Amino acid sequence: MRIYYSQSSPFVRKVMVCAHELGLADRIEHLPSAAHPVNTDTSIAGDNPLGQVPTFLTDDGHALYDSRVICEYLDVLGGGSLFPTGAARWPALVRQSEADGLLDAALLARYEGAVRPAEHRWAAWVDGQMRKITRTLDHFEANIAAIDGVVDIGTISVGCGLGYLDFRFADLGWRPSRPKLADWYARFGERPSMAATRPPAA
Repeated sequence: MRIYYSQSSPFVRKVMVCAHELGLADRIEHLPSAAHPVNTDTSIAGDNPLGQVPTFLTDDGHALYDSRVICEYLDVLGGGSLFPTGAARWPALVRQSEADGLLDAALLARYEGAVRPAEHRWAAWVDGQMRKITRTLDHFEANIAAIDGVVDIGTISVGCGLGYLDFRFADLGWRPSRPKLADWYARFGERPSMAATRPPAA
């Protein structure tokens, strides 16, 4: 199995955390990529017309994308339980959606400053994305009991979302007003799967 890989991508990290949790990480070859929101990496586009990471190539030649699809594939392959069944499934999937939405907002805010030419930047746009992040963090804090002690696709997504904020928005200072979430992340972030996938400057 192979994955178009960027160590700084939180969505790639989510896939690899799942792979580590399922004992599959050593079976996945990392394909270096130069994914970029404007300048498409044509090597990725050959397998995924969106040209995005993560793009995953199965042993039987199928290309899978995005992270939600890849993570569920790995869970089935590894015989895992990261995607719960029954009543527990829906809260886990909603939590994944919340965390992925936080990451989408964070990436849009970052691209506005790091990719868009200065003369075209829109401060109100960034402020809107950051408000989404703030509301989502507050929601996690208010509902921390639902994730404490749980390891599934929802909590993995939350952990990767918080890790990305530390990586790219270190000055956000999200912890002081959310002590329960900070305590949860301090513990969850020490899982071997999280430690093995930390971005380069985290």
